[in-house]
Amino acid sequence: MNPVQKKLTSLMLGYLANNPMERLATMLDLAEKLDRGNLHGPQIRQFREVLLEKGSVWNNFAESLFAEVEPRCISRLLECFFINATLEGSVKGNEVMERYDCNVPWAILMDPTSACNLECIGCWAAQYGARNNLSYETLDSIIRQGKELGIHFYIYSGGEPLVRKADILKLCEAHQDCYFFSFSNGTLVDDAFCSELVRLGNFTMAFSVEGDEEATDMRRGKGTYQKVLAAMALMKKYRLPFGMSTCYHRYNTEQVGSDGFLDDMIARGCRFAWNFTYMPVGKDARTDMLATAEQRAWMYRRIREIRETKPIFALDFWNDGEYTEGCIAGGRRYLHINAAGDVEPCAFIHYSNVNIHDVSLLEALQSPIFKAYRREQPFNDNHMRPCPLLDNPDTMYKMVKESGARSTDMEAPEAIDDLCVKTKDASEKWAEKSDPIWAEHQESKKRKKGYETEALSSEDAIA
Repeated sequence: MNPVQKKLTSLMLGYLANNPMERLATMLDLAEKLDRGNLHGPQIRQFREVLLEKGSVWNNFAESLFAEVEPRCISRLLECFFINATLEGSVKGNEVMERYDCNVPWAILMDPTSACNLECIGCWAAQYGARNNLSYETLDSIIRQGKELGIHFYIYSGGEPLVRKADILKLCEAHQDCYFFSFSNGTLVDDAFCSELVRLGNFTMAFSVEGDEEATDMRRGKGTYQKVLAAMALMKKYRLPFGMSTCYHRYNTEQVGSDGFLDDMIARGCRFAWNFTYMPVGKDARTDMLATAEQRAWMYRRIREIRETKPIFALDFWNDGEYTEGCIAGGRRYLHINAAGDVEPCAFIHYSNVNIHDVSLLEALQSPIFKAYRREQPFNDNHMRPCPLLDNPDTMYKMVKESGARSTDMEAPEAIDDLCVKTKDASEKWAEKSDPIWAEHQESKKRKKGYETEALSSEDAIA
């Protein structure tokens, strides 16, 4: 940052300490000034629109956030996530992309360990055991290399990341300019850990739930749901921000999108919800758990209703493709490094040409499978069909074959032919269901744009 940017950042952080709700508009003004190249102008304008309306869902969301979460945690979120990772990181990442003609991600997802204390149905990690771990030195090196590319947002998955919570906390302290996030089953959260999170301020979690107690315990094991609720209660007690993540599938989609479930999660302190649809990846993965086309369409509409009516920031990893112009994997917005060090384009695509123990992060981004992703993206003009595996399996097959990427599945290597067969039927049914919705959505956008243009022309004529 130059001196002017540092001054603007200091001002913004200072406003958090005293009447932040009254200074929201000013903070958004500062965000616009920090947005070099106007890379995030539309998003900042949208934040302005939804946050500043008194009594609105999102105005109330912001008010409760400032009132109920430790100020240090909010300050670190603003500085590390919004400024370092998003505003500043995007500029530097774009410069690297132009120089090396490769994708540079906004976030890196990595698995500190393959170990997990649960064995969830349909989760490939349950098969891996504790035999693979990324050392502290390797994790630290990935972060240091990432920062050179403009990456300041790091996400942990696994295995259960908190098996390595001592190293995770150490990394948070070593990289106070970065923001860290973890998916977790919540069973290893305790008072000492929460106390450290308050001190550090740059780490938060999404707790995995599958709906109510019966649905969660069915997939994750008896007693898991109550342990998750206990972890949420501890986080709330320590005034820490947290959320929940859920995998929606054929047997729980309607429940995880229900008012009752969401209202309960919000009451327990969840600030955000990450929704993933089930993927049949890994040895003996159950294809019967794939969400139906009707369920995906329902979830598409439901997530948008939730954003308009409930004080929780809800995301759908697949159905939000329209906002990201398709798939974000392959380093376009994120990549995945598994516990053995294999650098994969996505957490659900277990194929790679390189291992982080043998190459630099930049070299990994220039590997054949990542180049294939960059060349082929977006994989479909219908951004409701963003995924190369779930929605466009022929493209997934082509990329793996042409790049010569090998299977990185730790339990049993899976031929790309066999994997793509699992999603072929689901992709065809989703195309039939989603193509008309997408066409209508695009037509609606054109009409809206036409009305806006007409209104502006009328205003100019009057002036």
